Amino acid sequence: MTKDAYQQTSSAVRQNLIRLSSIRAVALLGQIAALIYFTQISPIGLPATAITLILAVYASVTAATWQRSRMQVPITDNEFFVHLLIDILFFSLLLYFSGGASNPFISYYLIPISIAAITLSRRYSIFVALAAMAAYSLLLKFYMPIAAIAPAHQHHGGGNNSLHILGMWANFAISAGIIIYFISRMASALKIQQQEIALQREAQLRDEQLLAVGTLAAGTAHELGTPLNTMKLIVDEMMVSEITDGNLNNSDLSLLNQQIDQCKTTLKQLLTTAEESQSSRLKSQPVENYFTKVLERWQLMRPTLKANIHFSDCIDSAAVFHPTIAQSILNLLNNAADASTHVDVNINWNTDRATIDIRDYGAGLDPEKMDSLGEAFVTDKADGLGLGLFLSQATLTRFGGSVSLKNIADSDGQGGTLTRILLPLEVSAE
Repeated sequence: MTKDAYQQTSSAVRQNLIRLSSIRAVALLGQIAALIYFTQISPIGLPATAITLILAVYASVTAATWQRSRMQVPITDNEFFVHLLIDILFFSLLLYFSGGASNPFISYYLIPISIAAITLSRRYSIFVALAAMAAYSLLLKFYMPIAAIAPAHQHHGGGNNSLHILGMWANFAISAGIIIYFISRMASALKIQQQEIALQREAQLRDEQLLAVGTLAAGTAHELGTPLNTMKLIVDEMMVSEITDGNLNNSDLSLLNQQIDQCKTTLKQLLTTAEESQSSRLKSQPVENYFTKVLERWQLMRPTLKANIHFSDCIDSAAVFHPTIAQSILNLLNNAADASTHVDVNINWNTDRATIDIRDYGAGLDPEKMDSLGEAFVTDKADGLGLGLFLSQATLTRFGGSVSLKNIADSDGQGGTLTRILLPLEVSAE
């Protein structure tokens, strides 16, 4: 579960606990009013002391629950499940002292069952229903009888219960079963629909961010053309001058010229990639050749980097690759190259997907930013823009892939970051 999804789930459970506290408050007021009426105005023989004590404890629990819902500590489904069991326990104690199963308010057990069916998973809902059924069944035998609310033909203390009481129990069992089976299914379907809507909203927001970044990139690429051409002319003149002076082996100028050519090639590929992206007829190509070309391009961009590249568990196959995938892989490779001068790359694939492991030996990721990495303009590099990982993750997710990062530490004390790319392949056998 992602951080955003976890926060949304915790917030939903918190709201449910607040609503449960309100329901408890309403039920508590009703029970207090009934106690006052049936002990002071129209006495029916209720054990007032015992019931008052139970209501006092229940009021304390209600107040504590309200306070708990205001705390910043996350509230889990397990905790909410325990709260529902507490409600069943207190209600069972009240019914024990007020006529047991003959009490007309016995159907209140359906309230926690309904709440569980709507808010919790099926497993928790079944446990709540079984707890309520068990309490109801025990109250058929064990309770303090109240003559005023007992059915006329019920024999208290005996082994037989009136047909009316057994009919109420059967009706409760059927109602609980219907609630658990149908209501929980409806609630689950609604939750899935809400999750899909949330995912669609996230995807729409990500697409809007990508469009904004793409527009900015196109404008920036256009602006970079002129200064690159100027630098190219100056470097060419300097190289001619060096040759004229007899310095035939100036490695710095050669490297600078090579990097300028690489920048111009990258800008040209930006236009080519945009044109290919609009085409619906992408050609299949050998998987090994594709990754080899991507890595060769990366090594040209990083001539001083020590890269250990390994292909393992590979098959002879061909696949279709969208033009933007290569740029995503290059972004992640460059992130690793920025972190250390030594990078290990291991690539393997089968008929379903390719796995690319990129290991650097840098300082690792900032633990405080781990959860937010991958969002636009969030970076743990001093001179980073916060776009490389965001663009790569968005692109690979669009094609069914994923990116994961984690800090690692070897037994010899070497640290670093492991970046894993999972990329589904549309493979055709050669």
